[in-house]
Amino acid sequence: MYFSPAALLLALTACEKEARVIAADQPQTSPRGPQDPRAAAYENNAYQVSQGGRYFSWYGCGRCHASGSRGDLASAGARRDLPHLYASIAHGHTSGARIPPEQIWQLAGYIRSLPRIDPARRKRQDRDLRGEPQGPTWTGALR
Repeated sequence: MYFSPAALLLALTACEKEARVIAADQPQTSPRGPQDPRAAAYENNAYQVSQGGRYFSWYGCGRCHASGSRGDLASAGARRDLPHLYASIAHGHTSGARIPPEQIWQLAGYIRSLPRIDPARRKRQDRDLRGEPQGPTWTGALR
């Protein structure tokens, strides 16, 4: 019986162990301090920051923390690290207990990004999010 070199190579490589990540890919716990290596993935990743902006709108955070309001978070993002913001959201708000950990990471990353965003761009982002579900009017997923 003759096996081509390509078939033999394929057979040998197919027998290798499959490499799978067993751990959860989303954080299930709060930050472990200011040096938590997971923070960079939420502060510097455009996708994570934009998801945080969406959740900011979905959970109705803009009612109290809109741009220019008394509770404007741009200054908070500049002077507080991600773990501090995470704790403020998770334990300082009544809705924090109902928000999944990864979404709190994303919200904190979004807040941390606010000082770096040009005010005109932030205004555009806020306007773009008006079509998204908003905290007071969102009724949940359609059934």
